[in-house]
Amino acid sequence: MPHHILVADDDPHIREIICFALEKAGMKTLAVPDGAAALQSIERRAPDLVVLDIGMPEMEGLEVCRRLRHTSDVPVLFLSARDEEIDRILGLEMGGDDYVTKPFSPRELVARVNVILRRARPTPEPADDRQFSHGRLLLVPASHTASFDGKPLALTSIEFAILKGFLARPAHVLGRDMVMANAYAANIHVADRTVDSHIRNIRAKLAAVGCLDAIETVHGVGFRLGKCGS
Repeated sequence: MPHHILVADDDPHIREIICFALEKAGMKTLAVPDGAAALQSIERRAPDLVVLDIGMPEMEGLEVCRRLRHTSDVPVLFLSARDEEIDRILGLEMGGDDYVTKPFSPRELVARVNVILRRARPTPEPADDRQFSHGRLLLVPASHTASFDGKPLALTSIEFAILKGFLARPAHVLGRDMVMANAYAANIHVADRTVDSHIRNIRAKLAAVGCLDAIETVHGVGFRLGKCGS
C-alpha cells in the first residue's frame, strides 16, 4: 500500500514540486493551501505523514502541529523559508520529526520523508525481541515504546532512534555525525543545530518525568548517556 502524504503550503508552485517528487517515489499526495485546511483534511482522513510549511495564512504550521499533537502522533516534516534556529527548535519541540529549509532539493525531501516513515513504522523483526535499558530508562523497539521509572515517554520517531543509539553504546561518547547516523540515512546532511535541537528536546522530555541526567555533553567531542537515575 502506498503511503498517503498531506502537503500543506500556501505556494502552489511548491505544492506542485513536492507532490510530483513524492508521487514519482510511489506515494499518494493531497495538497492544501493553508493550516486550517490541513487540520480539516487530517480530521477527515489521517495521512501517514504531513509536510507542513511554517509560514501559511489562516494558521501557521507551528500552530497546526501544536493542535495536531493533542490528538495525533502523525509524523510531521516542517518546511520554512527561514533558516532561523528559533523556528527549528520550536518546530522540533512541538513534535516535528524533521525540518527542511527552502529552497530545498526535492530528492532530499523525499529521502527525509522515507526516513521518517521507516522510523514511524519499522519493519517487524520477530526474531529480535531485545530491550534496551540503562538506569531507570527503558526502550522497547518491538513496540516502539519508551519509559523512565515506569513513566511513559512520548518520543518522535527520530528522538526514539537517537536515544536507542545511545542505549546501544552506553559507555561511548558519540559525535554529532554518529548521533544522527542512528536516525537518518547516510546520504542526508543534518545541521549541527538540528542535532542540538533533538538532544535538547529529548532532555526536556526526560526531565519532565524526573530524569535530570539523561544525556551529558562532552565539550568539543559530542554526547554520552548519563546515569539515567541509577
